[in-house]
Amino acid sequence: MTIPSAMRKRCSGVARDLQDSITKRLEALSGVAFREDEWSRAGGGGGRTRVLLDSELFEKGGVNFSEVHGELSEAFAKELGEGEARSFYATGISLVLHPRNPRVPTVHANFRYIEKGDSWWFGGGADLTPYRFYEEDARHFHRVWKDVCDRHDPSYYPRFKKWCDEYFYLPHRKESRGIGGIFFDYLSGDAEQVFNFWADAGGSFLDAYAPIVERRRSEAYSGGEREHQLLRRGRYVEFNLLYDRGTRFGLKTAGRVESILMSLPPAASWGYDTAATEGPEAELLEVLKNSRDWV
Repeated sequence: MTIPSAMRKRCSGVARDLQDSITKRLEALSGVAFREDEWSRAGGGGGRTRVLLDSELFEKGGVNFSEVHGELSEAFAKELGEGEARSFYATGISLVLHPRNPRVPTVHANFRYIEKGDSWWFGGGADLTPYRFYEEDARHFHRVWKDVCDRHDPSYYPRFKKWCDEYFYLPHRKESRGIGGIFFDYLSGDAEQVFNFWADAGGSFLDAYAPIVERRRSEAYSGGEREHQLLRRGRYVEFNLLYDRGTRFGLKTAGRVESILMSLPPAASWGYDTAATEGPEAELLEVLKNSRDWV
C-alpha cells in the first residue's frame, strides 16, 4: 500500500489536539492540573507525557502523546507484522485514568497511526474497567462507540466490540479485564475513510467516559469496596505486563519507560483465593466471565 501523502502530519496533529482537549476536560473535572514532561527518543522522535497524581477524583491518570520513528530490531520487525521492513513511524495518543472512588471505573484509550516500510495502518479503541457493575454505565459506554462506528461503517461495531472482548482477556484467569468497548488494529484501505473514523473515535472519548465519572464520583463507598478495587487493579497490572501490545511496542522500540508504565495503577494488591461468591463483587465477576451484548 502506498503511504498517503501528508498522513503523518495530519495524524500527529489530531493526536496532539486530542491530548489538549482531553486533558483540559479532565482538569476541569478534577480541579487539578496535569504535570507535563516533554521527552525525546534516542532512536528518533519523542513525545509529551501529561500525568495527574493524587487528586481527589483521580488517584493517577496519564494522557500521552508520542511521535517516534527509526529502525526496529530484526526480531520485532517480524513480530509486528506487515512484512519484514525495519523502518517505522508511529504517532498517537494513549491514556489511562485510575479514579480514587471504586464506584468510578478505570478507563483506557489509545488511538495510533503506524507506518512500517511501505505499509501503513490505524489502530486503537477504548475499554472500561469497572470495580462495581452498573448496567446503565456499560450500556452508555458501548452506545457511544456503536454510534461512532455506525457513522462510518455499520460493520465496525460488531467487529471491534468482539475484537475488544477477545483482546482484553486474561486467559490465565479466564475472565475479561473489564466490560470492553471497541478495539481495532491494522485498519487500512481507503485512507480518507479510515482516517476520518479514527479521528472521530478519538474525539468521542470524552462523550463515552465523562458522563459516567460525573454520575458516580460523589457516591459513598466502603472499605471493602476499596479492597476489591485494589484486587481488580492487580488484574489490570497482570494484563498490561503480560499481554498488552502497546506496552510491548513501547519497550521494544526503546520508548520512555516512565511514559510506557504510566498505565499502571499507583496501588494494587494480590490476595489468595479471593474470588467473591456473593454480593456486588460476585455480580461483577459474573459479567467479566461472560461477554454480553450491551446495545
